[in-house]
Amino acid sequence: MSTLRLPYPTLSPEAYKGLSATKKALNSSSLGQELIELVYLRVSQINGCAFCLEMHASALRAKGVCDAKLDSLSGWRVSTRFDDRERAALTWAESLVNVAKTHAPDEDFEPLKAHFSDIEISDLTFAVSLMSAFNRLAIGMRQ
Repeated sequence: MSTLRLPYPTLSPEAYKGLSATKKALNSSSLGQELIELVYLRVSQINGCAFCLEMHASALRAKGVCDAKLDSLSGWRVSTRFDDRERAALTWAESLVNVAKTHAPDEDFEPLKAHFSDIEISDLTFAVSLMSAFNRLAIGMRQ
């Protein structure tokens, strides 16, 4: 592991508090902690953030999610371990993480409506955005 380049939480405390406040708000979302953590883990897989991968996999294990489900997350599209609600969330998460290529198309957005309220879709979008921000901080600053 590399040495931390800059202690960004202490150098930019107000910005970091804003991200932390968003995380706290999402913790009370009706999406549920397990789904949020699953999305955080998938986003971190795509972005390649080792620090976040360990943190979110540990959180999911602590919530009782089986190792087989976590092990198959990167191949969720062909796994039988994910329900339709999780699949819709993971599709949207991947679409947003890769937004430069996907442009978040309607075919990735529309399935959300069958499983989530408008508030939950908004919360899910914030969760993907937040984790992408945390991934970029951790990777960029070598956390």
